Amino acid sequence: MKKIAIVILSFIAFNCGSPGEVFPVKGTVHRVLPDSMEITIAHDTIQNLMMPMVMPFKVQDIKQVDGLSIGDSVHFEFVLWDTFAYARNFKVVGKGKLPDVQEDDFFEKEEYSSRDIGEILDDVSLLTLDSTEVRLSESDGKYRFLSYIFTRCPMPNMCPAVVIKNNYLSESFSDHENIDFIMVSFDYIYDTPSVLKEFYGLTVMGHNNWQVWSSTGRIDDVYRLAKQSGSNFWGIEEGKIGHTLRSVLIGPNREVLGSWPGDDWKAGDVKNAIELLMK
Repeated sequence: MKKIAIVILSFIAFNCGSPGEVFPVKGTVHRVLPDSMEITIAHDTIQNLMMPMVMPFKVQDIKQVDGLSIGDSVHFEFVLWDTFAYARNFKVVGKGKLPDVQEDDFFEKEEYSSRDIGEILDDVSLLTLDSTEVRLSESDGKYRFLSYIFTRCPMPNMCPAVVIKNNYLSESFSDHENIDFIMVSFDYIYDTPSVLKEFYGLTVMGHNNWQVWSSTGRIDDVYRLAKQSGSNFWGIEEGKIGHTLRSVLIGPNREVLGSWPGDDWKAGDVKNAIELLMK
């Protein structure tokens, strides 16, 4: 656990500045999700923090987003701590322009459709941290837990949290030779094997059941895998990344056995579910 703590804390320190720092943000409301206390915003560059993205922001009080509608141009504050973050003080300044590329615009063919429980994921080819080609089918016969990440994600409760949870799961199943934990970066432009190795090489070192795969030069493969897993991402080439993520457990024949939406799933609950599904 010491390695993972060092890596994640270094990542947050590099990207987040001081604990509790407040960043002014401008953007356009993409979606309001009161049930999950979230608002998704297509935001401009947040100075000294992150590139333009379409991403969900947590709010601490749902009244903060009362009256906000899709397409509203807003100014607000983004408060970032080491382990959590939230948006506050929204001010509508007019109507904005949402990105031309929306979630469902990509690949409507059958091979890119989400797979239900029991259905089979296609074989795909990606790259290991050492730039070696790896096929999903190479680990057929094993169970595999797939998660999606990208290194330019600065949110402590998102990609870094997914890494920490995978670390927990990897260690929990360290004595099981029939399951692997695979984190796939969908940022096929920036996250080359060398970039991923710099970020996660130390973290996964010594874990025989934990891998990180790059999608550089494998655009069709990563879209196919992500979409069939129930995940989605867009705006990579435009430099305005948006995503809806999901982690899945697949069986020895690549059949979908379990699915966990978002990035706020509890590692302990997933561990228990995996144990049951592997029986």
